[in-house]
Amino acid sequence: QVRLVESGGGSVQAGASLRLSCAASGRTISNHAMGWFRQAIGKEREFVAAISWNGRMTYYADSVKGRFTISRDNAKKMVYLQMNSLKLEDTAVYYCAVRYGGNNNRETDFGSWGQGTQVTVSS
Repeated sequence: QVRLVESGGGSVQAGASLRLSCAASGRTISNHAMGWFRQAIGKEREFVAAISWNGRMTYYADSVKGRFTISRDNAKKMVYLQMNSLKLEDTAVYYCAVRYGGNNNRETDFGSWGQGTQVTVSS
């Protein structure tokens, strides 16, 4: 069993940056792709970014491409999401998850969801 704990969220103004962290405990995540998702109030949870098990491949939603960067440190069992040039529409609860199957980064491919961390962007 993998337990994930997200941190680093907060309230910032548009244009600011935040770095989210996801700490894993329990079983190893080093042989799994990892992902970040987000859910805004009244909306479905949506894919944000994913990273392969070795960090060599990354995937991004079009809405965050060029602004967000996903990274990982397998030795520390950590996954990060650097978020730059934040926009109002980035406001959401951000979740970290382990990809257990599939290659399309669908929500159903992921599990061991963390509790989420709130990101609020204001003007």
